Amino acid sequence: MISGEGGPVIDCRNLWKIFGHRADEAMKAVREQGLGKSDVRDRFNCVVGVQDASFTVARGEIFCIMGLSGSGKSTLIRHVNRLIEPTSGQMMIEGHDINTLPREALRQIRAEKIGMVFQNMALMPHRTVMDNVAFGLEVRGKSRDERHHVAQRAIEAVDLAGWESKYPDELSGGMQQRVGLARAIAADPAILLMDEPFSALDPLIRRQLQDKFMALSAEMKKTTLFITHDLDEAIRIGDRIAIMKDGVLVQVGTPEEIVTAPADDYVADFVAGISKLDLVTAARIMQPLGQYAQGNGPQDTASWPVARPEDKLNELVELAVGTDDPILIVAGEQPIGVVTKRALLRGIQGRDDANAEGKAA
Repeated sequence: MISGEGGPVIDCRNLWKIFGHRADEAMKAVREQGLGKSDVRDRFNCVVGVQDASFTVARGEIFCIMGLSGSGKSTLIRHVNRLIEPTSGQMMIEGHDINTLPREALRQIRAEKIGMVFQNMALMPHRTVMDNVAFGLEVRGKSRDERHHVAQRAIEAVDLAGWESKYPDELSGGMQQRVGLARAIAADPAILLMDEPFSALDPLIRRQLQDKFMALSAEMKKTTLFITHDLDEAIRIGDRIAIMKDGVLVQVGTPEEIVTAPADDYVADFVAGISKLDLVTAARIMQPLGQYAQGNGPQDTASWPVARPEDKLNELVELAVGTDDPILIVAGEQPIGVVTKRALLRGIQGRDDANAEGKAA
């Protein structure tokens, strides 16, 4: 049984996945000759699914992997519970390389440590909601009373109380997704793998399930790897986001970092239409107080509106309306920075130099 409190829960190290009968030859050629994806396809008739991917996920973190269809995100997540064997690299789960574990230990981890929620819930049509949710506990050999007690709590957690005796074909799509989520949390895994679980749902139901998932994740402190092709969804629920393209992790960062400082044109195109108002913080666009004073001299800040470093742009806009004064940024009781109207406007535009004014002074 894997255990341990220190370090990341998931630690992916230089992972490669090449599909094809000559994958090992192709991997050797990549290392020795620096072959690219098209070269591997042409010379070895192999497909590179994941290229040298490295990332970590901390305990309790929601880590989103976002990319278009064919980017390799679903291939990558299936290495976490070893549904796919890597061509090269390591997938560490709480300090242990899952690819070196014997089959019995692997089965135990899949049953007890890692839960997976798919877009297609694969609910068993001949089982009730209660029995679908309790299935994982049944596989572990738990008594009927125990597994139904645990399953009932999970059902209530996803707001399906009263539907315990219904069958999947009596439920809406959103309710079926809730059953799948309840089944995953009933097993009480330390890690949740979620592969586009809400992508087929109507927008309103999708948002409701996102809210429910985020609340449950925070309450139960689940470490989550969440796959999506929707950047809005990734930004809304992710503590950090990895943008994937052609098997490569192009950029990893917080939603604010991804939106305000895209690593390349590909990421910039993705984030071009994202509103900054509920995402960018005062800390991102403020000038340090001493730097502001150098360019403007002593100031009487008593009448200035006050905000915190973590306040978002929309909150700063509300403060800026009706005053010509800058906004004073205070951490605890200590003034640490200033947001001018010019910096605020640049922040709304998504300009990464929003806090650059005065630097040349």
